[in-house]
Amino acid sequence: MRSFRLIARRGAGGRAGIGGTVAMAALAAAAAIAWYEAPSGTPPRAAIIEVFAVTYIVIAVGRLPGFRLDRAGAALVGASLMLALGGLDIDEVSRAIDFDTVALLLGMMIVVANLRLSGFFRLITGWVVARARHPLQLLAAVILTCGAFSAFLLNDAICLVMTPLVLDVALRLRRNPVPYLLAVAMAANIGSVATITGNPQNILIGSFSQVPYTAFAAQLAPVAAAGLVITMLLIALCYPSEFGGREPFGAIRPRPPHVHAPLAIKSVLVVLLMMAAFFAGQPPAKVALIAGGFLLLTRIVRSERIYREIDWPLLLMFAGLFVVVAGFEKAILTPDRIAAIGGFGLDRDAMLSLVTAVLSNLVSNVPAVLVIKPFIGETGHPQHAWIVVAMASTLAGNLTVLGSVANLIVVQLARADGVRIGFWEYFRVGAPLTLLTILVGLWWL
Repeated sequence: MRSFRLIARRGAGGRAGIGGTVAMAALAAAAAIAWYEAPSGTPPRAAIIEVFAVTYIVIAVGRLPGFRLDRAGAALVGASLMLALGGLDIDEVSRAIDFDTVALLLGMMIVVANLRLSGFFRLITGWVVARARHPLQLLAAVILTCGAFSAFLLNDAICLVMTPLVLDVALRLRRNPVPYLLAVAMAANIGSVATITGNPQNILIGSFSQVPYTAFAAQLAPVAAAGLVITMLLIALCYPSEFGGREPFGAIRPRPPHVHAPLAIKSVLVVLLMMAAFFAGQPPAKVALIAGGFLLLTRIVRSERIYREIDWPLLLMFAGLFVVVAGFEKAILTPDRIAAIGGFGLDRDAMLSLVTAVLSNLVSNVPAVLVIKPFIGETGHPQHAWIVVAMASTLAGNLTVLGSVANLIVVQLARADGVRIGFWEYFRVGAPLTLLTILVGLWWL
């Protein structure tokens, strides 16, 4: 999967200088606290709390003011500081990283990269969209295609493929492209809730919870299906001028995709076998890594091209956050404290969903899942609680344009072609959609 990097522009020189000064002061304070507490022979708890807090703040903001440090870099720096402060030793660092999660994510990225480079996504989506003869049919085609692909493959990759195609079709038909682009982002988010392999946070939850792939899909696929229907209804209601008319438009002719047939056939066969293995109960990480390795054995595409499609910063952020959270948990979250915090209603689905949704919009869904992890054991039914967290953390991504990477991909690609999707333009559909879909999820679960 091609990495999508949002380049944060540096502010005015004065603001950058102030931000850098504040950041350096915070780091100096952490060092001073660590030095002061070190003679006791115990890890400096105040410094560990500060490292954890600053890491999550940088992840929430997107970068460290005054420095060219992104989210992945912040996670790695936080992990190195945890090691330096004695929050974890080097052996504990290796045990803190969940390699099943990293392996599953890497394998899925390689599989999706092959599908994308073969032209498979554009071929299928173009075929579906070309059969629409009315704005509502086009909207339904976009939502169905994005939701179905995102249910089994990584939703960010689907947004990368679908956004240019949908934008091109809408502009050539002289339609308002915004509702169709909203459909891409929102359907990708909702569709991805259906399975463990739909998005990064579900991959993480699948590893933590040990819920079988089939059981996970059986509980959340109906929520995804209902959510896609709600998405279509809300977008149609919010844009009556676009979807209210009954006049059909002419045949849609998307630009012909460049398809490499042998690579597409091979990739599709591997995906089908991989999905069959998932539903047969085989370990997802093992299956995805074998599938990815098999697809690298080819004379068609150089390995370097596949590597360029992999989101290495995301893998780095996962590894760093595992260490940061493990250090914080070891030093601060004693069993009594975990039990006390867990007693604040996290055993109730509604409260757990609310906390998950709020955290997911504050610091993003993957960091939110890692923060919630220590408290899941206090709910009494850990596997059910993880299903609730998967539902809420994914559906909460539709609340605002900043709620998920998929949203940002769609917005940035649209802006590059002169189509602007503002915060409120997104929020007026995303807010009610998030509320309704989470309520449906709570009712179903």
